[in-house]
Amino acid sequence: MIAKLRGRMDSRGEDWVVIDVGGVGYLVECSARTLDRLPAPGEAVEVFTRMLVSENAIRLVGFAEEAERDWFNELSEVQGVGSKVALALLSALSPAELSTAIAAGDAAMLARAKGVGPKLARRICTELKDKALTIGTGALELEAPGLAAASGAAAAASGSQAAADAVSALVNLGYTQSQATTAVGAAMQDAGENADTGELIRLALKQLSQ
Repeated sequence: MIAKLRGRMDSRGEDWVVIDVGGVGYLVECSARTLDRLPAPGEAVEVFTRMLVSENAIRLVGFAEEAERDWFNELSEVQGVGSKVALALLSALSPAELSTAIAAGDAAMLARAKGVGPKLARRICTELKDKALTIGTGALELEAPGLAAASGAAAAASGSQAAADAVSALVNLGYTQSQATTAVGAAMQDAGENADTGELIRLALKQLSQ
């Protein structure tokens, strides 16, 4: 298994690059977002990779960040997706945008990607919604810098551990503490104080997307 390549950018095309590692050129398929972040030919480069093995070929897919690779792995497991469609999704949406869209059940956002119709978009949301907030980030750590403070603010305001966890999840997605706390507070008004974390996150994401 080849998990990472570090070398020199040799050449690039519409959806691929060749990376020279010690005189060996590796052809690596990439999403449009990864291609935009890679350097010009001749410069040093490092990519995270996934090796795909089939009866007819061995292919490498490259990613500028580990979170993108994690999403590729999960998306590829959904029936009807495969590597090409997974790369199309990662070309259209960043890992954070994928997390937000899938957690909120926003199939229309996923359908912006080439080759993703409404039916497939709904299937992706259904199959990955329970993982959406942890793919590419690992399990949520409430004691991580910034997250503990956000959790404390929400807990103090509502007395609810579910609210604290929901705020932490939103901060982990890139929202500010203030945005997350306000959105979760609004979600609790709609769902009630007994709402679980998942329901609060979904409702808060809808608030933030308006």
